[in-house]
Amino acid sequence: MVDVERLERRIIRDTARAIADFSLIGEGDRILVACSGGKDSYTLLHVLQRLQERAPIDFSLVAVNLDQGQPGYPAHLVEDHLRSVGVPYRMVKRDLWAGVKRLVPEGKTACAVCSRFRRAVLYDVAVELGCTRIALGHHRDDLVETLLLNALYAGSLKAMPALLRSDDGRNTVIRPLCYAAEEEIAAFAAAMAFPIVPCDACGSQPHLRRKRVKALLTELSAEHPSVKANLLNALGHVIPSHLLDRGLLERLATSAGRDPWIDGGEEDAAPAALPSDPLVRRIAGS
Repeated sequence: MVDVERLERRIIRDTARAIADFSLIGEGDRILVACSGGKDSYTLLHVLQRLQERAPIDFSLVAVNLDQGQPGYPAHLVEDHLRSVGVPYRMVKRDLWAGVKRLVPEGKTACAVCSRFRRAVLYDVAVELGCTRIALGHHRDDLVETLLLNALYAGSLKAMPALLRSDDGRNTVIRPLCYAAEEEIAAFAAAMAFPIVPCDACGSQPHLRRKRVKALLTELSAEHPSVKANLLNALGHVIPSHLLDRGLLERLATSAGRDPWIDGGEEDAAPAALPSDPLVRRIAGS
């Protein structure tokens, strides 16, 4: 039997730690919570509502659901849920799906184009609603999968930032669930019986690279359960002197006034423990 309260505490604690580590939410922030109808966005909204009740700062929430014009999308299920939990919300409909189909060749992955279209709409809605933050439901597994996808298929070392300011300076995107594990979010969403609306736009494409990376991580985690946690820690424990980015090394050397090639040690050091922040303990209720 699933211990819902324990799951909730763990996810809230992970979220509170991320908020404190990256200053994701401040006094007076008005946060647009992107609520797609998936397990992640429902959990994100729930956790932010709980934190809103106990946090030592005042911030407000407005949930936004975007209906992209995909045939059969049951927007009413999401709206019924948002109404039931008592959060201010806005239902937005845009015919984005026709544009996605026009730009993406048959059989190709629609995720990237779809994501850009959604983000552009959310940016505009956030400005319209006077929101200072846009909260997305990406979790730990999304970050580590993106890290591997970029390394394996794009030749770059990057994942998803916890906080990102848009190029035009109008919007700030935050990912409060970046420390939370997908399996815990899935178990919590199932236990809460959230009315999940699956995304069929690309879920029917069996050869998505993300699915292959996810399967690889699942296989490795069966052998070594800490694989995903270690990858997440690696994102916060970068040793530039042991990478090959000459531009980065030169910038660090210039700012620090030291030789970038000094050996930082090659031992398999464990990442430093994250600081114990009193704000985290307070808002997480621990």
